[in-house]
Amino acid sequence: MAKALIIGGGIAGTVTAMALRKAGHDVRLYEAYDRSADGVGAFLTLAVNGLDALDALDLKDLVKGLGFDTPKMSLSLGDGHRLAEFPLGGAMPDGTVSQTVRRSDLYVALRDEAVRRGVHTEYGKRLVSASETADGVRARFADGTEADGDLLIGADGLRSQVRRIIDPAAPAPRYIPLLNTGGFTRDVEVGGEPGVMHMTFGKRLFHAYVPRPGGEVWWFANLPRRREPTQSELAGITSEEWRAKLLRLTAGDRSPIGAVIEATEEISTPWSTYDFPSVPNWRTARMVIIGDAAHATSPAAGQGAAMALEDAVTLGRCLRDSTVPEALRHYEKLRRARVERVVEQGKRNGSNKMSGPVSHLIRDAFLRRAFRNPKAGQDAGEWMWAHHIDWATPVTA
Repeated sequence: MAKALIIGGGIAGTVTAMALRKAGHDVRLYEAYDRSADGVGAFLTLAVNGLDALDALDLKDLVKGLGFDTPKMSLSLGDGHRLAEFPLGGAMPDGTVSQTVRRSDLYVALRDEAVRRGVHTEYGKRLVSASETADGVRARFADGTEADGDLLIGADGLRSQVRRIIDPAAPAPRYIPLLNTGGFTRDVEVGGEPGVMHMTFGKRLFHAYVPRPGGEVWWFANLPRRREPTQSELAGITSEEWRAKLLRLTAGDRSPIGAVIEATEEISTPWSTYDFPSVPNWRTARMVIIGDAAHATSPAAGQGAAMALEDAVTLGRCLRDSTVPEALRHYEKLRRARVERVVEQGKRNGSNKMSGPVSHLIRDAFLRRAFRNPKAGQDAGEWMWAHHIDWATPVTA
């Protein structure tokens, strides 16, 4: 039994802790903030390959009870022309489809389940340094405390301290010139079938909404922003100022998004989009990074959370079947090519979201041609969502 120190108490770290517990290891989870993420964040659509990974840990049914089925996607242009409607990631053998869920609800449910399974989390533990010892690793925190273990796992996100410890020359995240915002409302009628994600390549920005069973409407928008903003810049703009900007940018689009934005009580403060084309060094003999720390992907791929969940389950299997250094090597071999392909797919998807007064005409003409003659029975994204992890299969070299 190994003792694992997991840095980062978000979704990736929490599920990794449960995977390692199932594999028979001792786990300690350390979160930099002095509180949990209850009520924080927007929503995400969890692809079926992410649900498949959760199923390996008997967590799928827990998550299915949090949100709602999102089986289809409808793509349109700002002039109202419908490009296509198709399944949003297919279905698992038991019929399970993609699930749309508030990020905070997902986090809280997983955190509480981890506690039930014996995972202990310490809050207010910001990692400042770590080093390998003769037979393990030692972590040092900003409050002056230390922790020793057999390995250290960095699930500490985009600005990962563990990534910098492993490789001080590691690349910085790549800024993608899009901001993300969104919200929730129930005071508007959009029509249509609940659970269908309506996405529009608008004349000035990309936006989407999905009606939830019961009457709510959840939505998001991607605002082009060439220069990377600071957090203080974004925080300094009020919800009403963002509302006015979004209404200006969606004016003229034949979509109910304007009414949805008007009816939203509070619009989320936008956040920037980043990815990592490739992080050269994921590991040492006793340290490894997972999730966004290793391979952040643009939300345009629809795979960020799913990739982190796949990481967690794969790492758990590897550590079940090998010594720590061998397990980390096997983990990287199983994951790197797949996640880097997903990152590249997200970059391509995101590029179609950036448009201007003239460039959107060129983009729209390209999209019309691309969707004019869809090939029946072919799903270009099947390689992403059809991925299956068999927990019971041993991991070998």
